[in-house]
Amino acid sequence: MFELELEDSLTATAPTLRGTAIAGLGVAVPEPVVSNQVVADRLGVSPEWITERTGVRQRHVAPDGYTLVDLATDGGRAALADAGVGAGEIDLVIVATVTAEMLCPASAPVVAANLGCDSAAAFDLNAACSGFLSGLAMASSWIATGGAERALVIGSDLMYRVIDHDDRSTAGIFADGGGAVVLAPSQGTDKIGRINLGSDGGRGSLVEATREEAIVRMNGHDTFRQAVKRLCESTLQAAGDAGLGLDEIDLFVYHQANSRIIAAVGEKLGLDPGRVVDCVGEFGNTSAGSIPIALGVAREDGRLQPGSRVLLGAFGGGLTWGAGVIEWGSPESDLA
Repeated sequence: MFELELEDSLTATAPTLRGTAIAGLGVAVPEPVVSNQVVADRLGVSPEWITERTGVRQRHVAPDGYTLVDLATDGGRAALADAGVGAGEIDLVIVATVTAEMLCPASAPVVAANLGCDSAAAFDLNAACSGFLSGLAMASSWIATGGAERALVIGSDLMYRVIDHDDRSTAGIFADGGGAVVLAPSQGTDKIGRINLGSDGGRGSLVEATREEAIVRMNGHDTFRQAVKRLCESTLQAAGDAGLGLDEIDLFVYHQANSRIIAAVGEKLGLDPGRVVDCVGEFGNTSAGSIPIALGVAREDGRLQPGSRVLLGAFGGGLTWGAGVIEWGSPESDLA
């Protein structure tokens, strides 16, 4: 009798899972644009040398006085406008970043206040270049279990401020920028599939920045090998989780670390280059900001359409990585 009552009690209190969807996307990239020539002159190389090794041709750099909070606020505001959602409807704000100016308060509560998300839970998330994907996984779980109705996930970094501008392994790659998405419940099928995440702290020294120096140091060769390996593995796992073959996925949006990494993953997996987003040339590596920027580029050039099956993948310091398949752009009537 007791066992039956306990079973009934557990069934009654178990949360009912529901679908989640991306309801809006916003991108924020600061001005000015810094060309390869500026970076190359300091490094003593040619602009073409940088492009050949990284794919980068230019990068956006935030002006003095423009903060990470400013960047995240701009991205969040753009996403809210795109979704047609009021700030007061947001229950959760996550800012994925490694370049917050303050130890405390975190950036997210300040961003939430700037936007007018007065009653939202708010916190920062540090998973380096995998941060936006990690935030997406966390926020979609909150919504799926009823912990939030609307969430704002922001990925933003000011990486140009935390590099050694005389270091050839990083000076030509990193840049400033970011973006955000609004998540909401979906009345139809789940639009955000399982996002698998992984880590290997034993290799964390491949990409690191100490608190004392606050400069990113990277072992480029070994990081490249790990990035390609982990992105290939997680791509196959994500497609398998979604019950899809790679040829059934419309678009592959990876963290924009380096064009050579993106190309190597595509070649190993046999992906059609036209279905793989590469905007490294125009924006550089913006860490947690790169996936929302790449989504914005794909939407602008017409490759990202309502109903598109999109595989998102990321690899970053930690080491951290992950991937998941989403369905893009639920019709407005499909959102709860």
